[in-house]
Amino acid sequence: MSLQKSSEKPLRIPKWLRIKLPNNENFSCTSSLISDLHLNTVCQSAKCPNKWECFSKNVATFLIMGSICTRNCAFCNIVSGDLEPLDPTEPNRVAEAAKRLELKHVVITSVTRDDLPDGGAAHFAATIKAVQKVMPNCTIEVLIPDFQGDQDALKTVLDARPNVLNHNLETVAVLYDDIRPQANYRQSLDVLVNAKRMAPNIPTKSGIMVGLGETDEQIMTVLDDFAAVDCDIVTIGQYMQPSRQHPMVKRYVEPTIFDMYAEEGKKRCIKHMFSAPLVRSSYNAADFV
Repeated sequence: MSLQKSSEKPLRIPKWLRIKLPNNENFSCTSSLISDLHLNTVCQSAKCPNKWECFSKNVATFLIMGSICTRNCAFCNIVSGDLEPLDPTEPNRVAEAAKRLELKHVVITSVTRDDLPDGGAAHFAATIKAVQKVMPNCTIEVLIPDFQGDQDALKTVLDARPNVLNHNLETVAVLYDDIRPQANYRQSLDVLVNAKRMAPNIPTKSGIMVGLGETDEQIMTVLDDFAAVDCDIVTIGQYMQPSRQHPMVKRYVEPTIFDMYAEEGKKRCIKHMFSAPLVRSSYNAADFV
């Protein structure tokens, strides 16, 4: 199935997705701090539409293990290319940034590093521990890759005791071949299963995007799957095309439909549902801890 035909015309962006840029000096301060410490953020690398709001609130999601990914997911703006060696100073620099920003909740994610024996699990653990050492009262959420199903790698991260373990499904199962060709829906779901089994006291979290060609019926199936694996926190947001080289938006879902998704999640006893057009995996993440 082709996701984008040359004859297709982009859909008009609806009014509820038009972002008013804040006039706030904190934005430039946050941006400068991240630059000074030579850190990457998913806010910048993935062209997140909430970057302006979050930076203005002194909030950022740290992207560790470089800015180059070993995978090439169709929806993602993070590039693939020549891989960068892990920087052993990065965990301490993330901790320093969190301290300077006075964060109460730190979100740490990464590019996927299938080239590393443990997928970067030990680097995640080192970063968690560095933040805990500098800010012992700060909560920490990690958004991890699938580690190619390596349960030992997952255990390495969980043993560092993050406060939330997040792994996104990203989309419905039938779109994986097109949207996440190097991933596997069941393997991603098993990350949540195994995390809950290994560390039942650490909340699990996941999310999907809509507007990639899925149906509402398929989204209900994903919600069934989240409920079946006892996922504590689920986010649903609108896919936005990062560039002309990425798949076009197939539909813009109205806010009332996002409300319906949230209600359906609650009916399935999912503890925390955060469903709205501009919701992203780490947006307002501290609200759930």
